[in-house]
Amino acid sequence: MHYPITPAVRFLRERMIEFVPHLYDYVEKGGTRESAKQLGVDEHAVIKTLVFETNEKKPLIVLMHGDREVSTKTLARMLGVKSVEPATSERASRWTGYQFGGTSPFGTRTALPVYVEKSILSLDKIYINGGKRGFLVEIKTILLRDVLEIAEVSVAIEN
Repeated sequence: MHYPITPAVRFLRERMIEFVPHLYDYVEKGGTRESAKQLGVDEHAVIKTLVFETNEKKPLIVLMHGDREVSTKTLARMLGVKSVEPATSERASRWTGYQFGGTSPFGTRTALPVYVEKSILSLDKIYINGGKRGFLVEIKTILLRDVLEIAEVSVAIEN
């Protein structure tokens, strides 16, 4: 299978992390529901890489289940800041080096703190962006700790 060699793929290969590439037809505003449907997997196991910034303009990444949203109020409280809001696509791209809709937590241009919704870690495997729209990588969840410095949070809200 031919798949893109993105900074995320290079990052995983350098660390000898096994992954299964999955290509799908990217649909504008289709989100994780669309990718899960095309790949025939549970949307709960498709993980969004979301870039936020604090009121102090500090960027961070939150990994969240595809079928959940992030409570920014709870996240701000956990981080001890006034507020947290989604970064603009321009700022997110500048920090990560990835196009909006193709953001991966692996191989970002700038090292950003990564917060993971705690319940994700109980999944056996996850499908997470491989650094390009229409491209997910399937990895064993246990490997997240091996490749990223992550902090667990409980900030999920049902959509």
